[in-house]
Amino acid sequence: MSRQSQVVRHTNETQISVSLDLEGSGRAKLSTGVGFLDHMLDQIARHGLFDLEVNAQGDLHIDAHHTVEDIGITLGQAFHKAIGNKSGIRRYGHAYIPLDEALSRVVVDLSGRPGLDMKVEFVRSLIGEFDVDLIHEFFQGFVNHALVTLHIDNLKGNNAHHQAETIFKAFGRALRMAVEVDPRMPGVPSTKGSL
Repeated sequence: MSRQSQVVRHTNETQISVSLDLEGSGRAKLSTGVGFLDHMLDQIARHGLFDLEVNAQGDLHIDAHHTVEDIGITLGQAFHKAIGNKSGIRRYGHAYIPLDEALSRVVVDLSGRPGLDMKVEFVRSLIGEFDVDLIHEFFQGFVNHALVTLHIDNLKGNNAHHQAETIFKAFGRALRMAVEVDPRMPGVPSTKGSL
C-alpha cells in the first residue's frame, strides 16, 4: 500500500513544500529556518516512523509565526492526502511520553472533524529564541487541515524544552497508531461508513 503525499503551499508570507510517506522508517530531511521546529518535526518523523521532508522559506525577519503556522497547515494537508479514504485504519491513537521530569499525553481521532484541545502551561515563554505560543499555532494549523480531533495534555514538567519534546514525541506515536492498518477492519472505521 502506498500512502504518500506531496504538498506545496505558497503565500505572500511563506513558501513551503512537504513530502510524507506514512510507510516510512522515521527519516527526516528538514529545512525550515527555525531550528527548534526542525528538532520537533524530527521527533514526529522518528516516533511516527514517517519519512518526512519539509522545506520552508518564510518572513523570519518579522518572526517565526507565519512559518510555524503554515508548516502546520501544510503538514496537515499532507497527512489528509496520504491517509486517503481511511479504509482499514485504526483511526484512534494515543501515547504517553516521559522525558525526565516531564510527561505528556496526546490522543488523536482521524475523525474528519477538526478540533484541538491543548492544555499546556509552559514554565517559560521562550525555548532559546522559539516562542512557545507557536506550538499551539502549529497544532491548530495541523488539525484544521488534516481534519482530525487532537487532545494534548502536558501532565507535568518544569523544563519547557522537555515539555515540548514530550508533546511532539507523543504526537508522532499517537499518529503512528491511528494511521496503522488494522487487519480486522476491512472498511472505514465508522458506523456512518465514512470519515
